[in-house]
Amino acid sequence: MSFTRKLLAWYKRNGRDLPWRDTRNPYAILVSEVMLQQTQVSRVLEYYPRFMTRFPTIAALARARPKAVMEQWEGLGYYARARNLHLLAKRVAETGNQIPDDPEELRTLPGIGRYTAGAVACFAYEKPVPAVDTNVQRVLTRAFAPKDVWALATKLTPRVGERAWRFNQALMELGALVCTARKPKCPECPVRSDCLTGRSVVQIRSRRSAHPR
Repeated sequence: MSFTRKLLAWYKRNGRDLPWRDTRNPYAILVSEVMLQQTQVSRVLEYYPRFMTRFPTIAALARARPKAVMEQWEGLGYYARARNLHLLAKRVAETGNQIPDDPEELRTLPGIGRYTAGAVACFAYEKPVPAVDTNVQRVLTRAFAPKDVWALATKLTPRVGERAWRFNQALMELGALVCTARKPKCPECPVRSDCLTGRSVVQIRSRRSAHPR
């Protein structure tokens, strides 16, 4: 598909070097995804390395006292995330410290919703499943105006795990860097010719250029 091909080519050139993209460790990816909920990447980059140094494994987090966990989270906000992550670690520790690879099973764990379950399954285990966060929803809505974003994401997600990993990362990156909420950079978008909104913006600008006031 033209959309996917252009998106992946753009991501190869423009994807940011983020620490959680350099690992397939399920625990590390889980921590990053929980931290990234409602929090900017720049903030998470400050806290993620410290948290992982203090609690390098899910077993270490499970053994930690609640106060120690909250101290490492202090300043990041939305503290229910830290409490749920701690509860999750304890539950997983009871079953051999193995984080599930199935999205439905992941969703039974404390604090894990549909997006986070898909993200962990895809980014840790390279499962070919969608991961629709706010950025992805915005990109797909502007590009295709679907009735069901998750259904469209499922259809678009490549069936090969490694390619699905890159596709989901690329969609998120496009939403974060180009297809932004307030001022989308449509002229810079690699998939503008496949995007309903992008084509409309380009056409409007072309008409204005052809008929200046």
